[in-house]
Amino acid sequence: MVVPSLLGCVMLDLQGLSLTGDEERRLQHPATGGVILFSRNYEHPKQLQHLITAIRRLRPQILIAVDHEGGRVQRFRRGFTRIAPAGRYRELAGAAAAEATSIAAAAGWLMAAELRASDIDFSFAPVLDVDSGVSQIIGDRAFSQGGEEVSSLAGAFFRGMQRAGMAGVGKHFPGHGSVAEDSHLALPVDRRTWEEIECRDLIPFRALIDAGLEGIMPAHVLYPLCDDRPAGFSPFWIREVLRQRLGFAGAIFSDDLSMAGAEAGGDYIARAQCALAAGCDMVLVCNAPEQADAVLDALLKESKEPDPNLQIRLTAMRGRFPIDPQKLLASSEWREAVARLETLSEDAG
Repeated sequence: MVVPSLLGCVMLDLQGLSLTGDEERRLQHPATGGVILFSRNYEHPKQLQHLITAIRRLRPQILIAVDHEGGRVQRFRRGFTRIAPAGRYRELAGAAAAEATSIAAAAGWLMAAELRASDIDFSFAPVLDVDSGVSQIIGDRAFSQGGEEVSSLAGAFFRGMQRAGMAGVGKHFPGHGSVAEDSHLALPVDRRTWEEIECRDLIPFRALIDAGLEGIMPAHVLYPLCDDRPAGFSPFWIREVLRQRLGFAGAIFSDDLSMAGAEAGGDYIARAQCALAAGCDMVLVCNAPEQADAVLDALLKESKEPDPNLQIRLTAMRGRFPIDPQKLLASSEWREAVARLETLSEDAG
């Protein structure tokens, strides 16, 4: 099979610690552009390296991503530094804002550097949700309950990622922190007005877009006073607000289309089509291999002339430069960052 030279618009997952024959076939499909790794794909650093080498052998330029925020959402544990949940940094900010942003920057660098040393392109971070104290799924994943403080701490975390050669993906646009429901299990409905969302939840997105954020992930949340479609399927939120009003020019990734919050889009093919039509550049299809096959084939049949701007946006998500794992672990910067984060590690589970 000829290896596709362009990145497709589908990001897939894998079932285990090594590639199966079906997964090799899917990775070589022209509609595939990325792969996301989970805890089930990780045992130890050497195994991870074998897996990534196998992926790169099939598709050298494919995007390899992971959810590795820290706290509850850190897919790789053994052999990686435990990163504190974002909410821990804000606890420092009350009395020592400069120290809090400094540690957040160190955490972003450390997270990104360790992943880049394993040849992973990017992590779906930082979280830009503003916590309202009601969300079941966000909680301490948010940096703060204030938009300006989220901007400061998440901005520092993002700068650390950039210094390690990693692009950032802000989520969950336009904000998941004010709904109680978990979008993995239901479609949350946020009944706030546009004005309420704009003056609070959009503050961090606007700030990090201005700082050069490369990627954004919309939420599987419905905001009925603004639009009748969930944000990830909404031309209003993606094309009008994100692209036009906020001026975002980077890559837009759907959240996982297997989540219950995405069921409003129809079957898997319809979900993918709807997300792409709304303005997403890449859709995530996880935990449903047969559905992934259907989506890949359907999108291939609909394929048009390659969009050079899309390829530029997706290519910008690749790791900027390689990091040698042995040199990283021997560096004083790595040792100092690990030591600083140890002050937060007791609550990093």
